[in-house]
Amino acid sequence: MSNEPDKMKDSILEFFVQAANKHDFSLDITLNVKGAVITGTMVSAKEYFDTLSETFEEGSEVSQKVSEQLTRAKDTLETHDKVEAHFIHLKNTKVYCGDSKPTPSRGKILWRGKLCEIDGFFLGRISDRATTKT
Repeated sequence: MSNEPDKMKDSILEFFVQAANKHDFSLDITLNVKGAVITGTMVSAKEYFDTLSETFEEGSEVSQKVSEQLTRAKDTLETHDKVEAHFIHLKNTKVYCGDSKPTPSRGKILWRGKLCEIDGFFLGRISDRATTKT
């Protein structure tokens, strides 16, 4: 870990990421990254690579090779029981910049980010669905 204040990771957020990676734990979370708001469900690195790999399985020969490489990356993660986490992985992600609608606005989007680049977070997701009860 760098001693520069701008490159330090939040130890609480890193704890959540470690829990996700070690225990296949998931958590709805919203992150602040360089002025953008990123919301989704935090998942383990294993689930991230499994899901990403599946998106390439049925494609061309090149797509299948990409899928195999992603599976190998996941297998490497499983054999190295690292204490320190460097990346956070989200599924069903939406990115908000300003008051605009989220990008992307549809689909089940995977997102990977550097822990040392996250400015802040809160537990829970932002939902753009209007919820009205009568």
